Amino acid sequence: MEKLVNILSRKQTHFHTIGTATTVGDALCQMNCENVDYLVVTDESDRFRGIISEHDITTSMMAADKPIHLTPVHEVMNNRLPYLSSNDSVEDCMRLMQQHKVRYVLVFDGLTFKGVISSDDLLYELAYKERLLEEV
Repeated sequence: MEKLVNILSRKQTHFHTIGTATTVGDALCQMNCENVDYLVVTDESDRFRGIISEHDITTSMMAADKPIHLTPVHEVMNNRLPYLSSNDSVEDCMRLMQQHKVRYVLVFDGLTFKGVISSDDLLYELAYKERLLEEV
């Protein structure tokens, strides 16, 4: 069984982050410039606070009557995602995503944030394994 730590080791070692007070408009601009679907939200001490995704922005801002250039990220970010440890399996991650109907699972070791596993990461893993099998 593949462990999440293996997937995280193949991903970039840095996170695309944004502060809690940054505006949603600036978050969208940053996501576009960095070509990512989500940003890790951190506080002034660089501690993990949640993530903000294009989906979070779309669903929250559709219901709100606030302009994106005045709405801070902390009002839209998602801090209620399911989480696993880096020693959990890919199958555990898939099950949790399906159970909670989410695209992202947070990975922690104790209280230390290790990363985010996305549904795209899992699809990439599947393709990666298929390529390895074809080479054998």
